[in-house]
Amino acid sequence: MGAQTTLGALDMAGKPIQLRDADFVRSIERGLAVISALGRPGGGLTVAEVARAIGVTRASARRTLLTLEQLGYLRTDGRRFTLTPRLLDLGHGYRSGLALPDVARPHLQQLMDATDEFCSVSVLDGDETLCVARVAPARIMNVAMPVGTRLPAYATCVGRVLLAGLHADELDGYLDRVELRALTPATRTTVPALRDELDRVRRQRYAVVDQELERGLRSAAAPIHDVAGRVIAAANVGALAGRVTVATLRRALVPPLRAMAESIERDLAVAQP
Repeated sequence: MGAQTTLGALDMAGKPIQLRDADFVRSIERGLAVISALGRPGGGLTVAEVARAIGVTRASARRTLLTLEQLGYLRTDGRRFTLTPRLLDLGHGYRSGLALPDVARPHLQQLMDATDEFCSVSVLDGDETLCVARVAPARIMNVAMPVGTRLPAYATCVGRVLLAGLHADELDGYLDRVELRALTPATRTTVPALRDELDRVRRQRYAVVDQELERGLRSAAAPIHDVAGRVIAAANVGALAGRVTVATLRRALVPPLRAMAESIERDLAVAQP
């Protein structure tokens, strides 16, 4: 028999898994090592830093990084690489075990109990928002987006918070390729109008959308930052237009929403060493 390689995983009997060297795929090992290295707190890593972290050559690290970027699991500003929310797709049914949804859920429940409105947390995945956690009163389940829902970022409050947190070149790229379609008569469909709104979101640190995604639906969102200060998610509270005016949304729902987002940030900092 050939030499064997011990993996970090255990079999169903609790014993270390053994593979023959011929069966061991080094490129997969490198890819997972890169993802693990980039999952540590901070502002991302350069090619050289990744190479040092996982013990490979810069050429090997670069090939792995570019492959993962092309597959959508990483993004880069031209120098440093960071993870993208597409990694959530690998979890499928296990998404609820990830740190962000698990940490956010009790906070969402508290805000829903206090406001009697639906609440959610979403991340940016490509050009869409991806809902990763949500709670909703039974009376409005028809408008509460379930976990896994994808929506166009430009027309949603969570999307605008997440777009406002992008680097300038990332935002330029998004605006160059996205089609701003009118989903309702109120939807902003020009780049200048959307840029103005994103500037406003950046300044006030929250977004309000009034029936731009769906008639009869108003919502607000606030950013959730990681320990490095990057916007990694957006928390949302939404209400039927017949129940809540825009003025009431800003006055009564935005303050507790922002406080909830800050609480999620603090808990995330503790949960993710």
